[in-house]
Amino acid sequence: MSHATQHITFGRAAPGIVVRDIQAAHAFYSGVLGFRKTFENGNPVGFMVLEKDSAEIHLSQAREHRATTINVFHMYVDDVAALYAVCQSAGVRIIKSLQDKDYGQRAFVFADPDGNRIDVGEPT
Repeated sequence: MSHATQHITFGRAAPGIVVRDIQAAHAFYSGVLGFRKTFENGNPVGFMVLEKDSAEIHLSQAREHRATTINVFHMYVDDVAALYAVCQSAGVRIIKSLQDKDYGQRAFVFADPDGNRIDVGEPT
């Protein structure tokens, strides 16, 4: 442990997600996952903050963005099976189906409209 930071308490982290169309991303994260916009910046808008409960996501627009094949971030929920069902019924592209992991979580991975991979889970 770094002696320089041992007295500092870290809080929640807010992942930054790069998207090609910030309005389409906002529609997805609010319409499917229930996030609400709490801040936007730019004219046209190029940055947006979305929140749901204690989760926060920062969207940044870059028209040339291409998603990678790795998970962008992991999000914890209290009922991963219910969210999995919501995503399936909304036609969200599921990358990895709901499964129990050997590291003590039940999780699945989905892709947002830009192909960003989001890993969602809950402790088992």
